Amino acid sequence: MSGETNLQQWRFALAVARNGLSVTSAAQALGVSQPAISRALKALEHTLGFDLFVRQGRALTRVTPEGEQLLDAAQRAVAEFNSLTALAQDVAGDESGSLSLATTHTQARYVLPPVITEFRRHHPSVDLNLHQGTSEQIAEMVAADRVQLAIATGSEALFNDMVLLPVYRWHRQVVVPRKHPLTRSARLTLAQLAAFPLVTYVFSFSGQSSLQQIFARADLSPKIALTARDSDVIKTYVRLGLGVGIVASVALDPREDSDLVALDAAHLFPIHTTWVGFRRGTRLREHTYDFLAFFGPHLSRRLIDRASVDPTRIPELFRRLVLPVR
Repeated sequence: MSGETNLQQWRFALAVARNGLSVTSAAQALGVSQPAISRALKALEHTLGFDLFVRQGRALTRVTPEGEQLLDAAQRAVAEFNSLTALAQDVAGDESGSLSLATTHTQARYVLPPVITEFRRHHPSVDLNLHQGTSEQIAEMVAADRVQLAIATGSEALFNDMVLLPVYRWHRQVVVPRKHPLTRSARLTLAQLAAFPLVTYVFSFSGQSSLQQIFARADLSPKIALTARDSDVIKTYVRLGLGVGIVASVALDPREDSDLVALDAAHLFPIHTTWVGFRRGTRLREHTYDFLAFFGPHLSRRLIDRASVDPTRIPELFRRLVLPVR
């Protein structure tokens, strides 16, 4: 080595690795210029005396073996530094700071408003940044270190390096206009639903509990009129008569959706669990603990800390807890 490296250089190198080896994407994630990252990488590799990335022309194609070792260690070092900074701020009684979280449309639109209102009432000096996206986009934001918390349902495989805490459970519900034939059914069946075009979420057709598999097991092939990522879009097209809607139970507002009828479908489809997660090894600020408690009152500091120490024990830690059903 021909000198010393610095924390910012390692942050930039990690951001490049997390963003698909794209300097442009890393710059966007960090809010800095692309040339700044390129200069930092060149200076870092010059100091080290070897390359962290393999280059083909101006493009980075993969991480070198040396880079894999050092970036893994750098990730731990940066996490430790972030934890030290968080501890120092809390010890000093510094109530300012920021909290960034990513979640889906349904959570942002129907579940989080009262949580955020309560959080801002208790922590007016904390900058709260909310990002909306699909589960895949949320995972990308976590990987790029753009957010501290992620809130989603299912898709756990996308978040292997996170501590995922169950918050609440929900069912799918069927929504139809008033006077729709299904409103006369005392107890819905899959056969009755399959007789009408369906309007539901895109993600409802992936995974072991997908609607397609559920209907297939009953030897039914429903017609899908529309798939969307947005509950409001689904309800709009139900109102237009495009089909029967299948949405999350939390996505129904008694006042705004008074023109629709919600039909119980808990006996037809499996229950889902919404979770909140953060990176393993993260030291949480006091205001983050508060946010988690506002979102899930059962998420005590002791429970969160025990889950953080050993995420493999989360099923055991939550086994005796009865999660709310919304």
